Formats: sequence, C-alpha cells, structure tokens
Amino acid sequence: MLHSTFQKAFVRLSSFGALLMCSSLGLSNEPLNGAGAIAEVEPIQTTPTDWPWWRGLQHDGIASADQNPPVNWSDSENIIWSAPVPGRSHGSPIVVGDQVVLTAADHDRKLQSVLCFDRKTGKPLWETVVHEGGLDVKNNEKSSMASASAACDGKRLFVNFLNGDSVFMTALDRNGKKIWQTKLTNYINHQGFGSSPLLYQDLVIGVSDNKGGGAVVAMNRATGEIVWKRDRPAKPNYSSPVIFNVAGKDQMFLIGCDLVTSLNPLTGETLWEVEGATTECVTTTVTDGKHIYTTGGYPKNHVSAVAADGSGKLVWENPTRSYVPSLLTRNGYLYAVMDAGIAMCWKSDTGEEVWKGRLNGTFSSSPVMVGDLIYASNEEGQTFIFKASTEKLEIVSTNQLGTSVFSTPVFCGNRMYQRIAVDKDGKRQELLYCIGQ
Repeated sequence: MLHSTFQKAFVRLSSFGALLMCSSLGLSNEPLNGAGAIAEVEPIQTTPTDWPWWRGLQHDGIASADQNPPVNWSDSENIIWSAPVPGRSHGSPIVVGDQVVLTAADHDRKLQSVLCFDRKTGKPLWETVVHEGGLDVKNNEKSSMASASAACDGKRLFVNFLNGDSVFMTALDRNGKKIWQTKLTNYINHQGFGSSPLLYQDLVIGVSDNKGGGAVVAMNRATGEIVWKRDRPAKPNYSSPVIFNVAGKDQMFLIGCDLVTSLNPLTGETLWEVEGATTECVTTTVTDGKHIYTTGGYPKNHVSAVAADGSGKLVWENPTRSYVPSLLTRNGYLYAVMDAGIAMCWKSDTGEEVWKGRLNGTFSSSPVMVGDLIYASNEEGQTFIFKASTEKLEIVSTNQLGTSVFSTPVFCGNRMYQRIAVDKDGKRQELLYCIGQ
C-alpha cells in the first residue's frame, strides 16, 4: 500500500514537472477542450491475454510465446466466428477483456466510428459515431479514412481520425460513451493518415505529421488536456510513435520527416535527434536494445540502424524497400517482409544479410511473431507462416481467407483476430474473423 501511494505521488509530481519543463522549453500545454487542472489518472491496466494497442503489449509485434493459434485455416476450417464490418478501414483490431474493438470509416453513411464486438461470440455490442461527414479527403488508393488502430488503458478507448482538414484524438469509455475530444493539428493531406495512439503513464500521445507542419501532442488520459506539445517539420509522414527503455531510460521514438527523434515521453524534451530516416515512413520502429531501425520508401528506399544511445551514429544502412510493413527483431536478428513479397533476415547489429526468400503478392499488413513462427498476410488474403529461422526461409503453411487484407492480425488467448474483405455481389464487404482451434 505504501508503495502504491508513493507511485501515485510520483506520477502527480511528474505531471507537474512536465508542465514546468514545457514552460522552460517554450512548449505548448494549452488545452484544446477547455479542461481544467491536470487530473490524477489511474494506472494503465492490461492483462497477458489482451492486445490493447497497435503492435501488442510490448509495442514490437511479438505475441506472448505461450500462444498456440492455428497454423492452418480456411473459410470452413478453424473459424470461431466472423462479423461484418461497415465501410473500408485498415486499422487493426485491439482485444481487451471480453471486447474486440475496431475503427471504421463508412463512406455510404458518411461517418467514422468505433465498433465493439463480443470477444467470445463476435456479437456486435455497440457502435459510437465519432465524426459525421469530413470523409471527402483524397487519399492514396491503399489508404483509408480509418487506418489507425485504437488503444485502451483498461478504462478508456482512444482513437485518432483524420476528419476534413484536421486530426482529432477522441476518448470513449468501455461502453462507447464519448468522454472528450481534442484536436491535434490542422492536416494538409498527402497520402492519408494512419498514426495510432500511444499510452504512457498519465498520458495518451498522438502524432500528426503532415505537409502543413504537424505536431506530437501528449494529453491527459482522463481529460484530454494537453500536457505538452512539440511542433514537427512540415513534411508528410505516417509512422506511429513508440516508447522503449533503451540506454537506461524510457525514450519515445519517431521516425520520418528525414529524422530519427528521441523524446522524453513525460515532457516532450528532445533527448537526441539525427538525420537518419527518409521523408516518408509508414512503419513503427523496433529496437534490439542498442539500435533503432528506420525503414522508408520516399524519396529513397532504405533500412537503417541508428544507435539509440544519443551518439547519433548511423551504424548500417541498405537500399531495401520495406516501406509499409513494420519489422520484427529477436535475439540479434532482424526480420522483414518487403512490400513486394520478399521475406528477409539480417543480423541486427551489422546489417549482414542472413537469408531472403520469396513469399507471394504485395504486402501492406505487418508481420507478427508468435513463438518461433512469423505470420504475414498479403493484400490478396494469403497468410504465410514461416519460421523465425537464422538459416533460411522455411514456410510452414499458406492460408487463404477473403480476397483483400490491409490490416495487421493480432494474437491473444490462442486465437488470431483479423480484418479481411471479400467481394460480395460486386461490392467490397469487410469482415472481422476470430480464428482458433
């Protein structure tokens, strides 16, 4: 009990210190929704059987090693349930408690919403409309108006949407009731928006990089009040932020806008920043404990390793195109699935190529590692399962479900949850599948 009390006091002091730091650095902490004083927020609550935000519990695309999802399925094999999803959306599901939650953009109804399904049965539980109108935005053909995943702190759900000419963060309770909404920035669209919310202590953090000059914004999870805000370069970029403990401290990493940036997640203070990325990045970075990996596709293709100790050292780089699918790293090796369907493995410290091999098709979904296996879905609905080998590409199985996949699958409770699309009477119909034994 004493330890818990001390933790709460520390968090309150940290929030106050963050405000002082913002003032000393000239950063904005002005609330956009009229919220009052910084509210004390309960700790983030997760369980090992949840997948509560983009890329999973550890933010790295790796499921817990004790998972046992199927390696074979079809539309008639190992399907627990499926549920129709309105519109066209590429955000991954999240799984928290007995709920599966998705973002959606429905152009027929002209709205963006959050959908909740029963985890055991797939029964629709509720839908909350977050924005009406504002979907008439010209995007890349592979983008959607709901490409970001939700995040959950155990009590609240957080979603980011580009709507009209602005990006908004919205908080809902677990029953779908709106709690608050905060505008992050205006947004000059180039190819879409897909950056997912990030949770840290009392904060929820959103990034809205864009050609008009974006920002990274940290808000109080309970109220939506802005605690700190940092301007970003006026360049298009699509990556989600991530926090890892590297070099003895928590660092929030941003890639893209021609930079690799490390911030103190409590205050927004720049810890270090180097030129080590291309302009437009989509992937979320990973770390091996020493390096941060950047991948981009415009104006140049590259995969690179940057030292995460603040030295600014570019350790290695190659011209491989891994633009959209995020990387995986484990035990000194880096795994990638290229957009063009090539799987690769490098030594993470040197960039030395270990192996590469062809899968099939084009990939936008990110691979996920489950134990010693990697699951990777292409845009045509094929999911390849191959070993996280350090010797060669070893494909275990190939499974077809639907005709289109852009969303990354998630794994928890020995089940796989995946958003897919089928052609139905000449129209695209999206479905949420629960795949299990």
